[in-house]
Amino acid sequence: MRLALLSPAALRPSLGALAGFVIVTLLTFVGLMAITFFIGRVIPIDPVLAVVGDRATQEQYDAARVAMGLDRPLLMQFVAYVGDVFQGDLGHSVSTNRPVAEDLARVFPATLEMATLGIVIGVGLGVPLGVWAAAKQGTWVDQVIRVFALLGYSVPAFWLGLVGLVVFYAGLGWVAGPGRVDIFYEGLVEPTTGLMMIDAALVGDWEVFWNALDHLILPAAILGFFSLAYIARMTRSFMLDQLGQEYITTARVKGVSEWRVIWAHGFRPIRVPLITVIGLSYAALLEGSVMIETVFSWPGIGNYLTVALLNADMNAVLGATLVIGLVFILINKLSDVLYRMLDPRSR
Repeated sequence: MRLALLSPAALRPSLGALAGFVIVTLLTFVGLMAITFFIGRVIPIDPVLAVVGDRATQEQYDAARVAMGLDRPLLMQFVAYVGDVFQGDLGHSVSTNRPVAEDLARVFPATLEMATLGIVIGVGLGVPLGVWAAAKQGTWVDQVIRVFALLGYSVPAFWLGLVGLVVFYAGLGWVAGPGRVDIFYEGLVEPTTGLMMIDAALVGDWEVFWNALDHLILPAAILGFFSLAYIARMTRSFMLDQLGQEYITTARVKGVSEWRVIWAHGFRPIRVPLITVIGLSYAALLEGSVMIETVFSWPGIGNYLTVALLNADMNAVLGATLVIGLVFILINKLSDVLYRMLDPRSR
């Protein structure tokens, strides 16, 4: 029986699915590269001027344009760009005078750290609130949760960040201010993973750990509030659909406890669509934290992208956009895998 399971015929479907997954991912990524590349070429920003400056002579300008390969046809430029990207070469940043790939490897962990804590807060509060609102449909509890979720859609991120700093940092002193750690702690921990709290814990420097957490709480909580609003709203919608099914009425008629009806019978079927919602929310936090990173002076990919745009640093802009797009692709594919694991009917 084991030999039959390991035979080529038995492995063929799994290998075919894996090959299809890789091909679709690569094609999606190439499509993303095409979109970002051609948009980067049509926007009214001259990457040559960003390098040579507006006081350069025409000869210097032309020489830089040839050196950057911008004198070649657009299609040839794109083919060369794709080849460089697949070799890990995203170009050189004008802003930092370093390879873009090195810059992104340095700044992305900061965004990952903040977004991860944000999604933990969003899921940890949003899912129970959504379930509670559905269970109490039409009551004051439902109305309060819906208004709270609506605020998450309506309030601008930069305004909420500024208010949070004024109230909780400047006013009450409950949290630390902008930045990733206090100036005194900068450089005390050697970056291993790039995640400040994990790096501090690995070397046992708990002062840096708690200081980093103190700085992280407020921006992550604000990001978590925005994801909470979406997750709570979608959870409520999914739960209302399930609680209206006949099998829920049957369970209640049989005398099953309300807690078991809600969580064991009602919540179980919505786990699959919730995975997609949570995955998209996480990806949105990773790419949509530009305003929060700017307000809190957080050295992440959003702040890096903002500085690159202001300096017309197109290599950095395209590189950061590709990384964000790749995160979306990978999270969507991971959601599909989890979807299939939880729902055998979709295999």
